[in-house]
Amino acid sequence: MIPGKYRSVSGRAANNVNCGLHLVIQTSSLPEKNKVEFKLNKDTSSFPGRLLQHDLERNYSSRQGDHINLVSSSLSSFPILQRSSEEKILYSDRLSLERQKLTVCPIINGEDHLRLLNFQHNFITRIQNISNLQKLISLDLYDNQIEEISGLSTLRCLRVLLLGKNRIKKISNLENLKSLDVLDLHGNQITKIENINHLCELRVLNLARNFLSHVDNLNGLDSLTELNLRHNQITFVRDVDNLPCLQHLFLSFNNISSFDSVSCLADSSSLSDITFDGNPIAQESWYKHTVLQNMMQLRQLDMKRITEEERRMASVLAKKEEEKKRESHKQSLLKEKKRLTINNVARQWDLQQQRVANIATNEDRKDSDSAQDPCQIDGSTLSAFPEETGPLDSGLNNALQGLSVIDTYLVEVDGDTLSLYGSGALESLDRNWSVQTAGMITTVSFTFIEFDEIVHVLPKLKIKFPNSLHLKFKETNLVMLQQFNALAQLRRVDQLTIDPQGNPVVNFTLWKYYVLFRLSHFSMQKINGTEVTQNDMIMAERLFGILAHVASSELPQYRLISILGDARKKQFRYLLESKGKTWYYQRRK
Repeated sequence: MIPGKYRSVSGRAANNVNCGLHLVIQTSSLPEKNKVEFKLNKDTSSFPGRLLQHDLERNYSSRQGDHINLVSSSLSSFPILQRSSEEKILYSDRLSLERQKLTVCPIINGEDHLRLLNFQHNFITRIQNISNLQKLISLDLYDNQIEEISGLSTLRCLRVLLLGKNRIKKISNLENLKSLDVLDLHGNQITKIENINHLCELRVLNLARNFLSHVDNLNGLDSLTELNLRHNQITFVRDVDNLPCLQHLFLSFNNISSFDSVSCLADSSSLSDITFDGNPIAQESWYKHTVLQNMMQLRQLDMKRITEEERRMASVLAKKEEEKKRESHKQSLLKEKKRLTINNVARQWDLQQQRVANIATNEDRKDSDSAQDPCQIDGSTLSAFPEETGPLDSGLNNALQGLSVIDTYLVEVDGDTLSLYGSGALESLDRNWSVQTAGMITTVSFTFIEFDEIVHVLPKLKIKFPNSLHLKFKETNLVMLQQFNALAQLRRVDQLTIDPQGNPVVNFTLWKYYVLFRLSHFSMQKINGTEVTQNDMIMAERLFGILAHVASSELPQYRLISILGDARKKQFRYLLESKGKTWYYQRRK
């Protein structure tokens, strides 16, 4: 059985292995000159204190003791070590060959009862010549030059294997060591955790100072209580929540930058002590609160005890963070629903335009003398309006699975802007809008709606939203200048935006001047984001004023008054009351 002190969960100081030995290497009559003499350390500590947290990287206390005689044998390439019967009685179950400059493991005869064997601080490159020590419980090969784990298959009783500070690149050949309690592989060149899932009794695992980039494949380690992964290159951790007994986890000095990359730790109910210091995550202002929010069972963080005040603050912040996440999730859901709805409205619009285009094409074929309309809409071109979206997180995807995408219209109020998508949205103008919301609206945007349909609701717009001063039209089939006449019935318009997409009228060079002339009583300030100047107004009057005069001489009074703006109506009435009055009545007769 392993000494009680060494079996402690935290791997603290083990029993000192008092190996004061007088070793005599005996061979058959070899000349004195073939003998090589070494000093053997006495009273050496085989297992240092705090096994994991200090990575066993320190010098072990020792003092010089008795002499041994190590004699080369002509029958073998390995030195043969034997002890006298007195030494076997005095140190019956342990042997230390620490700091003996050994390059190979010597042959140890007549020591089948050994339980503790120490080869620390030598130059051994391969584990061998110990297969006969089947009662061995502890094997210490710290600080050697071993490149591969081997030669241990017969040591079925082994409980402690210390191979720190060697040159091992892969964890292997541990299949028969099912009773292993402590495995120390720190300071090697290991890149992957593997071949240890059968070690169901393993309690302490030290993989500090290796080349690990991630942590996984820990299933089966049902007794593990301490895991040291300090000084690696780890970016994410998995499977730790599958370790039912894990209490101490050391992740200091790695490349962990977010809690999401170690989120499995939140599901570990047994974990009470963890370290993240030396990671990018530990430099963030939210680091401590986030860890405590997600790991309420912790008692110690970065080797410091967690106070009740810290827990309370973490709990308060956790609630705020949860509320923030819920709101963010809600907004993301609404944003995605909007995108899907607009996509659907756009598809409906494109299908409608395609049908119109096909009808127009058929008419053109019937009438070969008719010229093709240069402003005809190509129905095969799908709308590019719906915005692109990035990949969605799994939670949002799940929420969107039940989201209806058959909506044919969308009504949205964003700040001072009312946006209407699809002809069905026009019905929203009949709602009982609150006075506050209605008064706040200054911009009304129409998208994927026929302009001729919009004309019918303009009187409602004037009543419902008296402060609306800016109208936007996108994909509304504005194709003729005469369509702008309908806007004259509004109370006031300061800005007008006609998007080229879906509005062929903007292809006419003089369309802006016509708008300024026809809606001059509004004193328009901007058209398509450009300031209206006095020169623009003068040019509009020059271009279309003469046409207005001609129209006034040809149209009946009631018809002319119905299409003129307020300012033009006053001018017209003035003409009727002046010299032109007689002329007008003559024309009527």
